[in-house]
Amino acid sequence: MNASHSKLRALQQAATHYGITRDGHRIAFAVAGALDGVPVAVLHGGPGSASAMSVLARFDLARCRVVLIDQRGAGASRPRGSLRHNRTDRLVGDMEAVRERLGFARWGIVGGSWGAALALAYAGAQPQRVTGVVLRGLFLTSRREVRGLFIGSRGRAPHAWRALMRAAHCDRPAALVACCERALRQGAPWPRQRGVALAWRDYEDAVLASAHIGRPRGTARRTRTGHANALRLTKKYRIQAHYLTHDCWLGERRLLSLVRRAATNGIPLAAVHGMRDPVCPPGNLRRLARAVPNVRLTRVNAGHLGSESALAASLAEAIRAMFG
Repeated sequence: MNASHSKLRALQQAATHYGITRDGHRIAFAVAGALDGVPVAVLHGGPGSASAMSVLARFDLARCRVVLIDQRGAGASRPRGSLRHNRTDRLVGDMEAVRERLGFARWGIVGGSWGAALALAYAGAQPQRVTGVVLRGLFLTSRREVRGLFIGSRGRAPHAWRALMRAAHCDRPAALVACCERALRQGAPWPRQRGVALAWRDYEDAVLASAHIGRPRGTARRTRTGHANALRLTKKYRIQAHYLTHDCWLGERRLLSLVRRAATNGIPLAAVHGMRDPVCPPGNLRRLARAVPNVRLTRVNAGHLGSESALAASLAEAIRAMFG
C-alpha cells in the first residue's frame, strides 16, 4: 500500500458515520476531527455524486470538526438514486437537520462545483446558522453553463459526445440533457439506462481531461465497468439529469440573490477557481464578485477537479484562512 492510500485509509478510520431519516430518505453523514473543533460541513458535487474522504486532508483536524454529508439519493444515503422528494430545498432542510442532530449553533460550509451552489443556497436560506463559506469551482446553476458543457464543450471530446448522443437516442444537441433524463428514469429499459450512464461518464471524463496540461484533448483513462459500478453510475446521473432539467430549483438569478442575502447578513465568502475549468466557467467569479464585491477570490492555474494539486493547496489555504 502506497503512502497516499495509507493516508486515505487513516482518514476513513478517523471518521464516525451517522444517519438521519427524512421524507423516506436515509441521509448519511460522517464526522471527523476534534470534538471541540470549529464545525464545518462539506458538500459534494454532482448532483448525485458522493462525499470523498480525501477532502479531510484539506483540514487541520486538530482544529476543525468536519461533517461530510451525502445528499439525498447519493453516496451512502438511501435509497440510492431516488428522485422522490429530491430537490434543493429538501437538501437545505437535510443540512439543518444534520446541524441540529450534532448540536451546532452555527457552522461553516465548504462546497465544490454543485456543492458550491448548494452551499450558497443554504447560506442564503439560513444565514444565522453560517459562520463562513468557502467555494471551489463555482457552479451558478444557469442554463448557460449546462449548454456550455453539453454543447459548447463537444469540441473537446467529439467522439465521446457523439457516443452520448447515440446512447440517448438524441438528434438535437439542445435536447441532449432532456433525452438523457428520459433514458435514465426508473422503469426505462436497463440497457438504455446503462448505455447513457457509461457514455455520460466517458464524455465527462474526456472533457475534464482536456483541461490537463500535457494530455491530448478528448482522451481519458477508461476501465472496464462491471454491473455494480454501472448501476452506481446510472443512479448518479439519474439524479444529475433530474436536477439539471429543473435548473437545480435555483437558476443563476435566484442563486445570486441568495448570495447577496448571505453577505448582507455578514457571512464572509471565499472562492477558489481553476482558470482552465471546462465545466464551471471562470467567468462565474466575475458574476459572483459583481453580486458580492467583498468576496475573496483565488484564481488558480488548474482545471475543475478538487484533486488537482494546485486547487487542493489553494482550497486548504482558503479553509485555513476562513476557519483556522
